[in-house]
Amino acid sequence: MMKAVCWMGKNDVRVEEVPDPQIMDPRDVILRISSTAICGSDLHLVNGFVPAMERGDILGHEFMGEVVETGSDVRGLRVGDRVVVPFPIACGSCFSCRKGLYSLCENTNPNAWMAEKMWGHATSGMFGYSHLTGGYAGGQAEYARVPFADVGPIKVPEELSDDQVLFLSDIFPTGFMGADMCDIQRGDTIAVWGCGPVGQFAMKSALMLGAERVIGIDRFPERLRMARERVGAITIDYEQTDVQDALKEMTGGRGPDACIDAVGMEAHSPGALYAYDRLKQAVMAETDRPIALREAIMACRNGGTVSVIGVYGGFIDKFPFGSVMNRSLTIKAGQCHVHRYMQPLLDRIRNREIDPAFVITHRGRLDEAPQAYDMFMSKQDDCVKIVLNP
Repeated sequence: MMKAVCWMGKNDVRVEEVPDPQIMDPRDVILRISSTAICGSDLHLVNGFVPAMERGDILGHEFMGEVVETGSDVRGLRVGDRVVVPFPIACGSCFSCRKGLYSLCENTNPNAWMAEKMWGHATSGMFGYSHLTGGYAGGQAEYARVPFADVGPIKVPEELSDDQVLFLSDIFPTGFMGADMCDIQRGDTIAVWGCGPVGQFAMKSALMLGAERVIGIDRFPERLRMARERVGAITIDYEQTDVQDALKEMTGGRGPDACIDAVGMEAHSPGALYAYDRLKQAVMAETDRPIALREAIMACRNGGTVSVIGVYGGFIDKFPFGSVMNRSLTIKAGQCHVHRYMQPLLDRIRNREIDPAFVITHRGRLDEAPQAYDMFMSKQDDCVKIVLNP
């Protein structure tokens, strides 16, 4: 038996004793987890905004560790290898994988029928992220089973610490993809809604890709301070400043060249529209609060790009599609195709272009996970990112 962080119901996270994972397919490996993290996306699960969660589901999709057992068909990994695991599970050989669209793998979601009813087509399987994405046990545990082990996990050099490479599992590639989808040109101004960990990496990535200015939009002082001091962004506190007016003033009335929504379904706003969205959610007339997405669309310059990496689960209201169509905006979105970015971003870490550990503000043991979730949820003690070490 091992310890694992389990979803036991809405706003109910517990550390439970559960059976150790077993090799179920000859392409599996078993990992002893050395580091795992709580992601903002996990809060959507805990808050009950993602359907198809079941009592006892093991949470966590950002994890790394040491290979302790391999299936008979695994060729690229050996016992003792230290690896980071991407959160989407990909086969590497289907239509989507061959196109580099790994989070859309056609062979790893056994509950594809469920996702098809919700979204029209299914995504890949994903670790620790509801039965819509396969019901796979997550990595906030002492051990984890990793399917298709020759396709997903990447070996990491001994000289790099867990803190430097852990976020290759999700938030660093996700932030980078958010910037990559903006087709950044030299001199561009990029605005990012949300200065949480994904937003921090989106801003840092935009600068690495050649943006002249990056503007971070949030309300939490610790996040805004991190964006200024650790990333080099200009910041807007949306509770103190009208975002649309500020962005127009900063860009000579034109608007940012691209806008990144790194917030997603639980966006906040001091205005009446926030109360409207909360009410609609309460009666299940919409599943998501798209406040940041609406703002990003309205703020983006004519002919610009809106990049959506914040998680959305279902349906939204008052979507300004007239603005999209009439102003020739391009919308790009997606769960991150992590496999595509892991090696290039690992190279950037090794070349000291970035140390992803800058987002870590808190640490804890696995058995402290319920308190850590509470801290992260309520933004106590200037918490931005929590790493747990089993």
